[in-house]
Amino acid sequence: MKTTLSVIKADIGSIGGHIKPSQSLLESVQNHIKAKSKGILTDYKITHTGDDIAILSTHTGGPLNEKVHKLCWDALLAGTKTAREQGLYGAGQDLLKDSFSGNVKGMGPAIAELEFEERKAEPFLFFAADKTDPGAFNLPAYLTFCDPMHNAGLLLSSNLKKGFTFRIMDVNYTEADKIIELNTPEEIYDIAVLLRDTERYIVEGVYSRVTGEQVAAVSTTRLHNIAGKYTGKDDPVMLVRTQKDFPATGEVLSPYTIGAFVAGFMRGSHNGPLMPVKQNSDISFFDGPPVVSAAAYCVHDGKLTEAADAFAHPYWDYVRTQVSRKAQEMRRQGFFGPAMLPMSELEYGGVVEVLQELDKRFIIKK
Repeated sequence: MKTTLSVIKADIGSIGGHIKPSQSLLESVQNHIKAKSKGILTDYKITHTGDDIAILSTHTGGPLNEKVHKLCWDALLAGTKTAREQGLYGAGQDLLKDSFSGNVKGMGPAIAELEFEERKAEPFLFFAADKTDPGAFNLPAYLTFCDPMHNAGLLLSSNLKKGFTFRIMDVNYTEADKIIELNTPEEIYDIAVLLRDTERYIVEGVYSRVTGEQVAAVSTTRLHNIAGKYTGKDDPVMLVRTQKDFPATGEVLSPYTIGAFVAGFMRGSHNGPLMPVKQNSDISFFDGPPVVSAAAYCVHDGKLTEAADAFAHPYWDYVRTQVSRKAQEMRRQGFFGPAMLPMSELEYGGVVEVLQELDKRFIIKK
């Protein structure tokens, strides 16, 4: 019987702005899952990254399972009720639809799912990002599966060197899922051309060309495509299976040493370095910086081990210091140039209204 990993994450309320969910809010979500999950979930873990709550679960229902998604949706609604009772900021912010329609895809929460036959040992990583969008995982995914400077297995493993298939989505196309599949190693330059545009082309999944199995799943939700206006950044999640025919855990973590500049930060309207943080970290400086946590697990017969915090090692303290310096340098530019996102990503904010008014005052000289 196959095991399904599902993670559903949303911002449904926070203390003091965009800092972290309250303990009561977390307990409301936890209590709902605990009371209602029998016969639906095999196991689950509930954590937060910044002000987002993530429900990681295992079950046998397959991806987009209605019962699993309804359980998580109702848990987030229960948490939203608590957030409103406490007067938390942004209560229910990411729940953009009024009624459940079979699964949470397209309803606001970030979602990533993997289904597989468990190996004898089944390790995986669960990444959760806050104050950024799904494109934040484009470069780490590329470096993990395409670059031997980060993934030594591409040189040392006969199976890994046979490559992977990238499923990439054009998230600006909203009428349906618009997907392209490209193979490594022969099409890595074509993959790079797409993935550099982090606002439009997003890695949805990665598959082994040796086994055909899915190795990675990334959420592709763009909130402004759902809501029609800015409602917050998309705060993506990613699941990656590791070891044996897949990249080693350390090879998947290696790209996060870079602190690559990604969209996010204050009002979701700036660029900032992606900081790897410990589990259950808060948000602070300039509503950021963009952060990512990584929890390592093994799953056996659908049961999860306790999490190993992949970014808790002292080495990552050094990385965080370097990323902080990058963040400080970028913030010194304030609104200017690459410090703020291009106009195409500010189309739902006050900047557009100002430009429309100023445009009326321009004079064409003859």
